[in-house]
Amino acid sequence: MTVLSEGYLQFYFDQSCLAEKYDDWSFYRNQFQSTCGSAKAVDMICLSKNISWLIEIKDYRQHKRTKPQDLGDEVALKVRDTLAGLVAAKMKANDSNEKTFAKRVLQSKAIRVVLHLEQSVKPSRLFPLAIDPASVLQSLKRQLRAIDAHPRVVNKNNLSASMNWTVTG
Repeated sequence: MTVLSEGYLQFYFDQSCLAEKYDDWSFYRNQFQSTCGSAKAVDMICLSKNISWLIEIKDYRQHKRTKPQDLGDEVALKVRDTLAGLVAAKMKANDSNEKTFAKRVLQSKAIRVVLHLEQSVKPSRLFPLAIDPASVLQSLKRQLRAIDAHPRVVNKNNLSASMNWTVTG
């Protein structure tokens, strides 16, 4: 079992999965991040049953969103830049493990996009729902249809069975 952390959240990936924090890769940090001015990255990539899951994580339980950019636009850019980064890593990464992982991700039969979005369970005046999940989902479907016609917006309580991981925190 692989355990990856992002902020207060811990992701537990089944033994059948290969999972990595892509935005922590040395290739991304040292070689690719400054490409074309500034390349973005999703938080995690999971390879499970020949499906590559690109996972972006947002946790607004403690602090509300302050970026002016639409969340759907932000995630779509990260997905695009991550895919470009994986192609480059497949050929140019100095770390052989990163190079091999990139090759395996790009050889998968499908790419799935997941926005893991945590918000306050009980919205209040102090912490109202920052993001409408349905609205973000529609934005992702529109922008990413050539990559994943059925992206997902989930939280730790509504992961689907096809996602071979659990989340706590």
